[in-house]
Amino acid sequence: MTTPHTPTAAGGPSEEPLPRYPFSTKGDRLAPELAELRGRCPVARVGTNSGGEAWLVTGYDLTRHVLRDRAFARSVLGEADSPSQDAPILAPELLDAMNHLKKAGLRDEVLKALGRDQPELPDAWVAEATREGLDAMVREGAPGDLQKHFAEHVAARCMLRLLGLPFEDRAYLAPRADADLTMVTYSDEELARNWEEIRRHMDAHMAARRPGEPRGLADRLADLNARDQGLTDRQLSNIVAVLFVSGYEDFASFLGVAAFNLLQRPEALKTLRERPETTPQCVEELLRYSVVLGNAIPRYVTRDTELGPASLKQGDLVLLSLDAVNFDPAAFTTPETFDPSRSPNPHLRFGYGRHHCPGAHLVRRHSDTAFRVLVDHLPDLRPAVPATEVPWHPHRMAIMPAEILVTW
Repeated sequence: MTTPHTPTAAGGPSEEPLPRYPFSTKGDRLAPELAELRGRCPVARVGTNSGGEAWLVTGYDLTRHVLRDRAFARSVLGEADSPSQDAPILAPELLDAMNHLKKAGLRDEVLKALGRDQPELPDAWVAEATREGLDAMVREGAPGDLQKHFAEHVAARCMLRLLGLPFEDRAYLAPRADADLTMVTYSDEELARNWEEIRRHMDAHMAARRPGEPRGLADRLADLNARDQGLTDRQLSNIVAVLFVSGYEDFASFLGVAAFNLLQRPEALKTLRERPETTPQCVEELLRYSVVLGNAIPRYVTRDTELGPASLKQGDLVLLSLDAVNFDPAAFTTPETFDPSRSPNPHLRFGYGRHHCPGAHLVRRHSDTAFRVLVDHLPDLRPAVPATEVPWHPHRMAIMPAEILVTW
C-alpha cells in the first residue's frame, strides 16, 4: 500500500513517500525507526495501514501535552468518516466505551471492578490460576510454552472471571480476539463478521442471566442498564466485548513480552526469587521497557493547533507511540538499560492525566502476583531457545510472542 506525497512537519513539500507505520510488530526491541524519529523529528508525518496519513508523536513531553490538551480528542474517532490507523471502526462505542458507559450511568461499576480492590480477582485466586497454567505446562513436558501456559492462560482466566464468563469460553473467544487485533491480514468484511461473533456471544451470555444474581461484571452492567436503558442491547454487548478483547489481549501481550525480557536476564529472575518484595518495582520497569504496542494510541485534532515543530489542522489524526516515549532519554536516564530498581519511573504505559487506562490496577496487581508465582514455582526456569529464535505474531495491535519455549 503506497502513501501519497505530503507536506513535511515544517510545512514544505516532500518528494519521498511517507514512512508507513507501524515499523515493526516484534517485541524483542524498540523499532530503530522510532528512536531515530524521536531524535530527529518527534512529530513526524507517516502513512497508516488504512491508506491515510497521521502525525506520529515519539517524544515524552509532547505526548503528555496531547493527553492533557482538549485540542486532541478520542471520542470523535468513533464517528463516521473519521480517520483511522487500521481497520474502520464498526460502531462509535467500540472506540469510546468509557464515555458511553459514563453517559449511561454505568462507568462507576466498571471502574469499581477494575479498581484497586477487584473483588472478583483476589490475589489467592490469581496465584492459583497461575500455578494451574504452569502445572499444565510441566505435565506436557519440556520445552514448555510460557506464552500459552502463563501469559495467555492468566490473562484469559482473569478477564473471563471478571466478566463472569466460564473459562471454557476461552476456546471460542480467544482466537476471535486475536483476529480482531490483527492488522492488514483480514478484509473489512472478515473483521466485521468476526466481531459480530464476539458481540453475539456476549449478548447471549447476558440474555441468559438471572436478574439480581449476577455472575460477574457483564451481568451487573446488564442489570443496571435494564433499569434506564442508557444503552441499547447492541451497544452494551459491543462494550462488554471490548472489555474482554482489550483486557485479554493487552494483558496477555504484556505478560508475554515481560516474561521474554526477564528470561534474557537471569540475574533479575534471581532477585525476584530471593527478594519477592521487589516485584512491584520490577513490574514498573517491565511496563516501561516492554515493547507491546503494535499500533499507537490515536487522537483526533479538534482545532488547528501547534505541536512541537508541526502545525496541525482540525481533523488530523495523531498517533502516540507510548513505546518510543518510554525510551525517551529526556525523561529516563539510560533508557536502553533494563533497571528493575529504577526510581522514579514515570512511564506512560497507562497514559497520563484524565486519559489514564482504567485497567492499570488490574495489570499492575495481577502481574505482581503472576510473576511471584512464576519464579517461585519454577526456580530453574530458563529459555529453551535463543532470544533471536523466539517467533512473534505478525501485524498484531498488541504485540505478542507466538511462543516462548522454556525449560526448568
